[in-house]
Amino acid sequence: ELPEWHKLLGVILGGLTLIRLVWICLSRPPRVLSEHRWQAVLAKAVHGLLYLILLLLAISGYLISTAKGTPLTSFDVQLLPALMKLAPNQVDLIGLIHLWVAWVLVGLVSVHALAAFKHHFINHDQTLTRIFTIKG
Repeated sequence: ELPEWHKLLGVILGGLTLIRLVWICLSRPPRVLSEHRWQAVLAKAVHGLLYLILLLLAISGYLISTAKGTPLTSFDVQLLPALMKLAPNQVDLIGLIHLWVAWVLVGLVSVHALAAFKHHFINHDQTLTRIFTIKG
């Protein structure tokens, strides 16, 4: 049952990532709160890398699940159609990519969270509180 949840959550996360990317394209992101230019550049780079990693994770998971040419299903519900059939060695490579991209995501999210706490507790700026503020 765990693989079914894994696939379902992967499809949901991939869809939410695409929606977020569309949202970013349609609206102007808030200004980075930083006194140093290098921090602003690094923040933008990390955000871009986070979205790239989320997309790579979703795409590689999709390719693993549809490698035999069968649709991606979860709990006997077809979620996405298969677009191609892959050779076994390709599936192994994509599995490794999926695994390592997931670990890179864990590391990057951890560093990103630590940076947000640093801004909140050391710099005393509004970076962390701004994340949880609903504008309206």
